[in-house]
Amino acid sequence: MKEAYIDIKNINKTIGNNVVLDNISISLEKGKIYGFRGKNGSGKTMLFRAICGLINVDSGEIIIDNKVLGKDISFPNSLGVLIEYPGFLDNLTGFRNLKYLAEIKGIISDKDIEEAIKKVGLDPKDTRKFKKYSLGMKQRLGIAQAIMEDPELIILDEPTNALDIDGVRLINDIILDMKSKGKTILIANHDKEELESVADKILFVDRGRIIDEVK
Repeated sequence: MKEAYIDIKNINKTIGNNVVLDNISISLEKGKIYGFRGKNGSGKTMLFRAICGLINVDSGEIIIDNKVLGKDISFPNSLGVLIEYPGFLDNLTGFRNLKYLAEIKGIISDKDIEEAIKKVGLDPKDTRKFKKYSLGMKQRLGIAQAIMEDPELIILDEPTNALDIDGVRLINDIILDMKSKGKTILIANHDKEELESVADKILFVDRGRIIDEVK
């Protein structure tokens, strides 16, 4: 196996009386797509939160690009993420929402934002406020947000929720295109066939553990 881009070593996390991550150790290579399957509450989302630096683990280490999360870095240096439902400001347009977020790092232009919106099948000139978006449009905008800064690591939790068949195909094409550019992509999805169509490897999560790997 090549040197790991993400190296997760014996991580554990308990919230209240619930063990949400149970001694997970996995190594993920750069430039590959990893699919994660498991029931609701299996630990997929908590694992993603831990990799993003959104929660601190109780023990173990997460090393990303040779940097220890929580010690060398607080968050992955180049990350695009969509976890659970997209959260945006209801009274702003899609473009204004993304511009607002883009101003945090200030590394992309208005044109980059517009291109990301177009890529997911939305219109950057749409004057409707986010609260008027359909569920599918909200999901597409969430994916545009995750990819707009051309990050090296992309984490998508159920990215095709609320999308029709054409939307699913479009998002899968975007995911494969990002892989072709050397990006590392982590996806959680309930749909086995959908994951198999894009993932280099699929990991099964159950009760906070990685119980199986295929491909």
